[in-house]
Amino acid sequence: MARFVSTPPTTDPSPIFEAFRGNHATELLTAAVAHLRVFSALACGAVPVDELRAMLGLAERPYLVLTTALKALGLLKDDPDGKVVMTEIAREHLSPGGDFDVSGYIGLAAESPGVLEMVERLRTNRPAGEAADGPGAAFIFREGIESAMEHEASARSLTLALAGRARNVAPVLAEKVPLTGSRRLLDVGGGTGIYSIAWLQKHPELRATVWDRPEVLKVAREFAEDFGVSDRLETLSGDMFADPVPPGYDVMLLSNVLHDWDVPECQTLVNRCAEALEPSGRLMIHDVYLNDTLDGPLAVALYSAALFRLTEGRAYSAREYRAWMVSAGLTTGEIVPTLVHCGALAGVKL
Repeated sequence: MARFVSTPPTTDPSPIFEAFRGNHATELLTAAVAHLRVFSALACGAVPVDELRAMLGLAERPYLVLTTALKALGLLKDDPDGKVVMTEIAREHLSPGGDFDVSGYIGLAAESPGVLEMVERLRTNRPAGEAADGPGAAFIFREGIESAMEHEASARSLTLALAGRARNVAPVLAEKVPLTGSRRLLDVGGGTGIYSIAWLQKHPELRATVWDRPEVLKVAREFAEDFGVSDRLETLSGDMFADPVPPGYDVMLLSNVLHDWDVPECQTLVNRCAEALEPSGRLMIHDVYLNDTLDGPLAVALYSAALFRLTEGRAYSAREYRAWMVSAGLTTGEIVPTLVHCGALAGVKL
């Protein structure tokens, strides 16, 4: 008998994920205090963003990951002129040599493996495990580099691990964002296809395609059979940046995909999907969202650090996502919250 993935959990597992990602607060704070000397750089007052970036020696992506977290922790803020300044608590307790300075205490963790690893990621702007001879990431696919997603054992392990969160969130997405009247769904980088499966169980008239790497799709086919939708869910192997986006779909889903990539790749992928989308069709971005001011919320800022560590991306704000969609010719609406800090933002093709 087929199981159901369209029934939401009775409790919200967000606190579990927040506890799991909490180590990134320690790592980023210690990196800022003991290695990058962020608070020393700000000791004399507010500093323009570009000047602070240069003082820290950071590229834009690691700078944003670090400062977003420090703002979410209540230690940095922007002044009325848009310059970066310490908050009152940071000025009193993290200014080097101050009467109540605790920098030395924070520095006790300076040589811990997690902190040193984070410092390496921040300074190099390269994810863990990438190929030594060029840019890329071990846990996402890019032509020309070694990827865990191209080997059966590692692809299966990672895909199933990621399905743990998706299994909780997918039924909430399907419930809050119905696809009544939609005909065909393309799940771009869809992994197990669990989001598509939840919608398929809700809408018997819907058909879906999961577009991903060959080894990942082996798991998706197992899930489709297990959840009783194999007659309406097909799988298609491909490279979402190089291969033509399959035409004929009135809904496309990018669920927790864009956060794996840097800004140019995100805009490229949104453009490619929008171009192939049917007229009046919807491109759905389901992901976490930073504040438009890039100062929190803390849970998402720490998740951004986790993404930064393992991928070429980070968490983005709704403003950033909307800008990419509008640039691609889509009209955006409001974010529909789902679960575990995620939400769905739809762009409609006019």
